[in-house]
Amino acid sequence: MFVNLNDTISIASKLTPKRIANTSRIWTSYIRSKRRGSSSISGLPISLAIEPTTACNLRCPECPSGLRSFSRPTGKLDKHLFEKVINEVSDHLIYLTFYFQGEPYLNPDFLEMVKIASDHNIYTTTSTNAHFLDDENARKTVESGLNRLIISIDGSTQATYESYRKEGSLKKVLESTSNIVRWKRKLKKTSLKIVWQFLVVKSNEHQIAEIKKLAKQHGVDKVAFKTAQLYDYKNGHELMPTIDKYSRYRANGDGTFIIKNKLENKCWKMWSSCVITWDGQVIPCCFDKDATHSFGNVTKDSFQDIWFSRSYQGFRNALLNSRSEIEICKNCTEGLKVWA
Repeated sequence: MFVNLNDTISIASKLTPKRIANTSRIWTSYIRSKRRGSSSISGLPISLAIEPTTACNLRCPECPSGLRSFSRPTGKLDKHLFEKVINEVSDHLIYLTFYFQGEPYLNPDFLEMVKIASDHNIYTTTSTNAHFLDDENARKTVESGLNRLIISIDGSTQATYESYRKEGSLKKVLESTSNIVRWKRKLKKTSLKIVWQFLVVKSNEHQIAEIKKLAKQHGVDKVAFKTAQLYDYKNGHELMPTIDKYSRYRANGDGTFIIKNKLENKCWKMWSSCVITWDGQVIPCCFDKDATHSFGNVTKDSFQDIWFSRSYQGFRNALLNSRSEIEICKNCTEGLKVWA
């Protein structure tokens, strides 16, 4: 989750006495757990990511959805399951991301679910490849109450864009952006922030300045430059950028690479947030793409029971004592985004 001043103001507008008190409990228990090296938790998450679908229309080379390489089944979140979750978490939840894997707009109920969350006064955001934002969907998106729309745009020319966004169309992305900006202005929805997200890889790093100019021309609010997660990076990778600022990895000097993250035995996300997959599994974070650490399923148990469960507490304890040994943590570089 990355924010600026305008986001902070929007998020602050979602605060209630219950949410403030819950945030205080979560923060206090996190600090206490770090000091003791033993997990205790006395609040519920303030942030949540929910997966509308694992399906995707593109074939990006470092994405499980694009590679069709999931060990878990592909499917779409049922609206009634979403409503069940929202009814359980809305009192304490401040921030909701409608994204984990897949393309959210492939779920036909996606924008209706955004509207439900917005009606509960929850800050909402999503990430899309913007191939389905025709005029009608753009209008519905603005009307849904969505607070932030992140549009992936990884090149300023079609050749560069499709070198990573396989089977994608830059023309569609630009048209979709124009549709959203037009409806945002027409409906005077200043609360919606439109962000272009540029995944920096070797093939597109020369277009960073160009994408900033293009963003201004299209009325985009912000550009975020994201570092690429590479699954096989130890001996270098063809996608690894040459600009150190935009790389998650550091050269050892012998031709091998290591991740920049020191992997300290702490992680605020394990106390403040989690992910719910399209089929209801509760998992620790967005790096667990195959849901290898499922602590329960909201189709069977209450979210609260899962959040405070022995298995979840055991995972938090393992992280406090030996995070570097947890496989999903080994490629974690939370926070390595650069605003334009």
